[in-house]
Amino acid sequence: MILEMKVISAYMLCVLGGNASPGADDIKKVLSALDIAADDAAITLFLEKLGDKVLADVITAGKAKLSKFGGGGGGGGGGSGGAAAAVEEEKEEEEEEEEVDLGGGGLFGEEAGDGDY
Repeated sequence: MILEMKVISAYMLCVLGGNASPGADDIKKVLSALDIAADDAAITLFLEKLGDKVLADVITAGKAKLSKFGGGGGGGGGGSGGAAAAVEEEKEEEEEEEEVDLGGGGLFGEEAGDGDY
């Protein structure tokens, strides 16, 4: 049986609310307050797997395992060359775009040169 996230979330809400070691009744109470049907088998399995472990320790151990996968995306480039980049930007000249009057073809009821805009 796969643990349901709603059971884990309810457990975590109890811990955040100040209950250091919530039981099945505490989890059911949170779920019922949210109109979610409590799955007794999932709650029991979760509490058995968690045992006497502290939630913060379980999360820390999980983070350590996830760090082995590496991260996505590259980091930012090096911070050097800031002054050179500024000089380079000054050298580049932006081409000014020529404005073209597309008219609108009287789509909005105005005639050419007749509108307020």
